[in-house]
Amino acid sequence: MLQQQVITMEKKNTSQHILNTSATLFGLCYVVLTSLKALKLDGETTIDEFTAASMFLFMLSCLLSFLSMRAGKKQVLLEKLADYVFLTGLLVLFGTTLFIMFHVIA
Repeated sequence: MLQQQVITMEKKNTSQHILNTSATLFGLCYVVLTSLKALKLDGETTIDEFTAASMFLFMLSCLLSFLSMRAGKKQVLLEKLADYVFLTGLLVLFGTTLFIMFHVIA
């Protein structure tokens, strides 16, 4: 019984979750980038470059997760790539958040 649960858990498709979350975080990054441009902070710091990098990573994660839902044999590979790209985007977004915090505090 336990072995069946493990096999069932391995076959769960996480592409839909990655797609939804990546799209949401892409929108959040877009708002941050627009706010930086409106506040004219884009020339003073590198925050806008990091935000743009995370936007790129989240959009790439969206595309890979969408393709993994449509792919046949390469579904697992595309899903893993989408997962790693999403994690990288989260780390870049975390770094961006730290830069924003230190810029506002300092």
